[in-house]
Amino acid sequence: AYERRFPTCPLIPMFVASDTVNEYKSEDGAIHVIERRCKLDIDAPRLLKKIAGVDYVYFVQKNSLNRRERTLHIEAYNETFSNRVIINEHCSYTVHPDNEDWTCFEQSASLDIKSFFGFESTVEKIAMKQYTSNIKKGKEIIEYYLKQLEEEGITFVPRWTPPVACKSESSTSHPRRPVSPAINIPESATKEGLSNKEILNTSSSPSEPTAGTPDDKLDADYIKRYLGDLTPMQESCLIRLRQWLQETHKGKIPKDEHILRFLRARDFNIDKAREILCQSLTWRKQHQVDYILDTWNPPQVLQDYYAGGWHHHDKDGRPLYVLRLGQMDTKGLVRALGEEALLRYVLSINEEGLRRCEENTKVFGRPISSWTCLVDLEGLNMRHLWRPGVKALLRIIEVVEANYPETLGRLLILRAPRVFPVLWTLVSPFIDDNTRKKFLIYAGNDYQGPGGLLDYIDKEIIPDFLGGECMCEVPEGGLVPKSLYRTAEELENEDIKLWTETIYQSASVFKGAPHEVLIQIVDASSVITWDFDVCKGDIVFNIFHSKRAPQPPKKDSLGAHSITSPGGNNVQLIDKVWQLGRDYSMVESPLICKEGESVQGSHVTRWPGFYILQWKFHSMPACATTNLPRVDDVLASLQVSSHKCKVMYYTEVIGSEDFRGSMTSLESSHSGFSQLSAATTSSSQSHSSSMISR
Repeated sequence: AYERRFPTCPLIPMFVASDTVNEYKSEDGAIHVIERRCKLDIDAPRLLKKIAGVDYVYFVQKNSLNRRERTLHIEAYNETFSNRVIINEHCSYTVHPDNEDWTCFEQSASLDIKSFFGFESTVEKIAMKQYTSNIKKGKEIIEYYLKQLEEEGITFVPRWTPPVACKSESSTSHPRRPVSPAINIPESATKEGLSNKEILNTSSSPSEPTAGTPDDKLDADYIKRYLGDLTPMQESCLIRLRQWLQETHKGKIPKDEHILRFLRARDFNIDKAREILCQSLTWRKQHQVDYILDTWNPPQVLQDYYAGGWHHHDKDGRPLYVLRLGQMDTKGLVRALGEEALLRYVLSINEEGLRRCEENTKVFGRPISSWTCLVDLEGLNMRHLWRPGVKALLRIIEVVEANYPETLGRLLILRAPRVFPVLWTLVSPFIDDNTRKKFLIYAGNDYQGPGGLLDYIDKEIIPDFLGGECMCEVPEGGLVPKSLYRTAEELENEDIKLWTETIYQSASVFKGAPHEVLIQIVDASSVITWDFDVCKGDIVFNIFHSKRAPQPPKKDSLGAHSITSPGGNNVQLIDKVWQLGRDYSMVESPLICKEGESVQGSHVTRWPGFYILQWKFHSMPACATTNLPRVDDVLASLQVSSHKCKVMYYTEVIGSEDFRGSMTSLESSHSGFSQLSAATTSSSQSHSSSMISR
């Protein structure tokens, strides 16, 4: 298909003609190298062409086809004005190492203008314009010729095989490429010039499946069995995002099904999916959501009066959750438990839903990644529109939408009363458009007619309270006794307790107002350990030592910035009159931490006294060699719109005797848990025996 663009291509108007200047074919037919001189009519101002004294420019293009390795490499450089302008372009078509039905395409170019009659800037703009146009049309052109071949009946080209005389020898020299673990398809641009990469599904022959095991992530049987139908590009996005997490995230790696939910929620835009997935993983770690089913027991009030529960599955095999919202005393539950307890209970329901999806996938032998929710609104009245109750509902929706995308397969709302439109008006703006499309609303007894409940749920499992024969064990709800109500102060303290059962603490860091933690060391050679996540913004982490104690901590004096709730606080210990080197000293090199990163480390103390851990706002400096900001820094500055950072941290002091003979236990990790942070793997040991590996 690529060769059909020669000697000229009507889809590229500036490509006027080409002549073959050199050609080579190997005896076995595996290698074919052809070199052409191409004539281009560049879209440039007539005045510039007149000054340059040319109407056309000439490029030399060398195409190297290797049928044995199944690769096509293309190199091009300018012949015209080669002493003034240097243009180099490289393209390659290769077979993806893990899926032979994929063709990987990579294109890059560099431009170096030494001099051009004083029109250097103009020439640069023309070159960029032409190249950008070329990139946009590249895929369109190759697909045009592929379609042309199909119309001519050419849909399959046999693979190259060595001549009979050397077949035996060749078969041992070039064994078939084994299926290797999934690799990352790099996204970053080449070091110089521009880069354009595509993956095209150009193979018309069926793939040859290998053993279908979950470990073989690209095996067709595994995809069909556990993930569902995916296009090659969607499959590529999954591989790239999963590989990125494996390289940069030191915590628990989500399963493929969970990563896919975030990709689907953002229409497989890998950057947007990566952003919300990273935020969700940080949130899960902060609130220990992964352990909620094992460590948290719902209060008895919820077990008695929360009218919801799991009930078999729908016709598609999705787990079915039944919620009798009309029978539930939302006001009483909020007054008795508070907003946070309700939220945590809903999170436990979602975690149970994920577990049931995995079980049903195994039972039904097909991927099931979402559940169906049946909401019965009989009994809904103005009591349910109590403002704090609606506020709690909106917050729950917000948290679930952000951290459990694409988990709701269908929502059946039954027996909607007249007051429902009022509630729907309040709630619907907070629900994602894709989620809203999954809502089916039935008024009165409409659910019993055609297109109703029987279309989605088997007759045998329709709950008894909806006219079915199946006994439903979901609690009936009812009014929560007022004797169980708690005061606002009690609820506030309980809310704080719920979300601070984690060992981590939260802090806010502002420009000019770092957050500092004081640790007093009595015995030298103790070990200070830390573990923190940078939830927002970029920070610099420092460790200082002082022989004298600082003044009692003072809260941040920035007024609106003063935060003492679980959302974070700000404490400053180092007095402004203190001088570094006189009143206190730095015992570790400063560590710059990007937004989204997780950092763990330790420091073996040399002296007793007072150690101060400091998280300080980081302002991105310009690059020293070019005086221009780095790309990562520009992106970071765009992402952080205010001079405020947030960290979540945990510190502990351990006696050195616990580490004697096992200093490797001090090793720690600094994971690039952010789309803005590069994945690096180097380690260093400071002169104070503190190890931090990046």
